[in-house]
Amino acid sequence: MSHAYHPLFQTWSPLLLSAAVAVLTLNTAQAQSSSEAATSTNAHGAVQKSLFGHLPDGRAVDVYRLTNANGIELQVTNYGGIILSLKTPNMAGEFDDIALGFDSLEAYLSDEYRQANPYFGAIIGRYGNRIANGQFSLNGEQYTLASNDGNNHLHGGQQGFDKVLWQAEPFENDEGTGLVLRYTSEDGEEGYPGRLETEVTYTLTDKDELVVDYRAVTDKATPVNLTQHSYFNLKGEGNDSILDHQLMLNAPEFTPVNDTLIPTGELRSVDGTPFDFTQATPIGERIEQDNEQLAFGGGYDHNFVLARGNAAADELVVAAKVWEPQSGRMVEITTTEPAIQFYSGNFLNGDLTGKQGQTYGHRSGFALETQHYPDSPNQEAFPSTILAPGDTYRSRTIYRFSAQQDFAP
Repeated sequence: MSHAYHPLFQTWSPLLLSAAVAVLTLNTAQAQSSSEAATSTNAHGAVQKSLFGHLPDGRAVDVYRLTNANGIELQVTNYGGIILSLKTPNMAGEFDDIALGFDSLEAYLSDEYRQANPYFGAIIGRYGNRIANGQFSLNGEQYTLASNDGNNHLHGGQQGFDKVLWQAEPFENDEGTGLVLRYTSEDGEEGYPGRLETEVTYTLTDKDELVVDYRAVTDKATPVNLTQHSYFNLKGEGNDSILDHQLMLNAPEFTPVNDTLIPTGELRSVDGTPFDFTQATPIGERIEQDNEQLAFGGGYDHNFVLARGNAAADELVVAAKVWEPQSGRMVEITTTEPAIQFYSGNFLNGDLTGKQGQTYGHRSGFALETQHYPDSPNQEAFPSTILAPGDTYRSRTIYRFSAQQDFAP
């Protein structure tokens, strides 16, 4: 603000003039501060922006707090597009944070976290899940990726989309409030071909939905399989295990894996197996059964093939429902994707401490990642994940939150 001469001040005493300038300066500073803290508000709710920390190279990382008209609160950072927290009500109207994660950027950057690498709440790309031996062939060329999961490539590599800084733009529309995240992955990044321009949009609606929209374009053919890797505990994060949560998966088949969790290529019926969640079943009911597939994953860590029937590729179908009996909280997931990865938190071991100072013990959170099949670039029988120049990758997943007394349709 300029403090140049103004006719209004010409008859004021020096003392009054100094006071007026001070008030104007203070008001301007307060307005600027308010603008930075509250990006936008509307009838639906609000989006507030604040500083989360700095990366080692000095770049600022922000956190965005979204609320809807019913009080549901979502916090997202533009580092990795990570969902930091998600507060929803139980049957008594009491709000708890149901998403596993941390309060500080330093925790996500720590050696301890990077070694465990659970991908809490992050956007996963370019390729969610595993690619065998960190290699694939495309249009006559062989591509080599990082082998960051034994001999296999997992979740985009050493520096996947979960560990990059996204450009963030908050918005409001008729659906609710949200955040658009954009990142350009250059040709050759993590070994992938093509310059991939990616856009992920989070929208929190007044229907108590979190809508996640994915969009990408490329200048060279490349595999793309984007997903969201939030872990949930519907009792509240850090509050016991998720083994009593009841899970329904709209999936008559799953893709069995070898001992490195790469699909064998078979689509196997879930009927008569511990993988049959076509009716609501507690997650822990069969997780300790003597079963080769459960042994390979240390529990559930498998791709389930959704019953899409005659649904169009861009049509939403129900993928999963999870209900927790103590709180009554439920999440229903619908998606345009052909599959969903169910992970029962088998590798959480108590080494990581969450937001309430509670350690995240064995199976204290579950992830349901909508996706195309793992290792699709190497398995021609699987739905293709190759994005060609001139085409647009689009995917939508909706999480709808509620609370009810039983697992009712």
